[in-house]
Amino acid sequence: MKVIAFYLPQFHEIPENNKWWGEGFTEWVNVRKSKPLFEGHRQPRVPLNENYYDLSDINVIKWQTEIAKKYGIYGFCFYHYWFNGHLLLEKPVENFLHERSIDMPFCICWANEHWTNGWVSSENKVLIEQSYGQEAEWKEHYDYLKQFLQDSRYIKIDNKPLIVIYRPDIIDCISDMISCWKKLAIADGFDGLVFAYQSPSYDLINPDSAIDFDYDIEYQPGYARAFMNDSTPSFIRKSYRNMLKIAYKLKIGISQPKRIKFYDYNQVWNYIIKSPPISNKSVPCAFVDWDNTPRRGESGVVFTGMNPETFGYYFKLLVQKGKEQYHKDFMFIFAWNEWAEGGYLEPDEENGFRNLEEIKNALLNLNEFPD
Repeated sequence: MKVIAFYLPQFHEIPENNKWWGEGFTEWVNVRKSKPLFEGHRQPRVPLNENYYDLSDINVIKWQTEIAKKYGIYGFCFYHYWFNGHLLLEKPVENFLHERSIDMPFCICWANEHWTNGWVSSENKVLIEQSYGQEAEWKEHYDYLKQFLQDSRYIKIDNKPLIVIYRPDIIDCISDMISCWKKLAIADGFDGLVFAYQSPSYDLINPDSAIDFDYDIEYQPGYARAFMNDSTPSFIRKSYRNMLKIAYKLKIGISQPKRIKFYDYNQVWNYIIKSPPISNKSVPCAFVDWDNTPRRGESGVVFTGMNPETFGYYFKLLVQKGKEQYHKDFMFIFAWNEWAEGGYLEPDEENGFRNLEEIKNALLNLNEFPD
């Protein structure tokens, strides 16, 4: 089983973040300023040996890939931020690409939303707008991605590079854009491209509606939150989805109540294990933990009841389910380093390497550890 971990590159300074959030801003600012908001709240999360690293240093990425491989992580899925030609946070994956000594499969996920201040403000001001253009703009984007797709380490399925798009439901030109990219890829010697998505928006209405996609990553815990105990009629789901699309186009936020929302870790994982795949396109996705109060404060979502042994127990079950019910030899996990959302495999002061050890033990016990 090839375990691919989502990877956040926002751990180095960029001019835009310094302008928007203050000099020296990285994701560590959110992590370090976090405070416990209730009794027993595990905040702030502190990396082992206070390793508040800088991803502009290639030695950090070398360390990450070394420990990831040691514990059975097959590859990274780097988030990619492209705004009609404007790149953000591109340095880590570009450094990774150019450092040939790093032997680690990887792929790219386009995080294709507006960048806003919605995680700190109800005004939801757009900081940089996402737009998609037409064929000339699609080609410009593909031409940038091509350097990664052509790399021998890039994850491919039958000579088709894998590209993940976070929210295709807000791309009105999605079919034409994907068709254009596939033609360009074939002209470059590939047999096409393989596309996956990770937002439940399509599946809330019809699991077969995403006809342009080969895979539906059941991105957790988002999918479980969207579907668990949900008896909402489909027409209401559709109305809410349309409201979200309208809000996105108008660049306005949908206000959230300022109170912490709690989920039981075991209950959510039990739902994931017991629920059948949404469709034959589904790809399983594990999650380590979730607590986004470092970003959202009292408007955050917190999962309670997590510990490494519990995570390892459910992870092993999902690997088995991935082979037996999904019939896939790869899966995703949230996440390698989403520290401000509580989803990280990197060692911390409380648990050390125990989460990674649970992954390694599960894969070894199931004879699924990567060669």
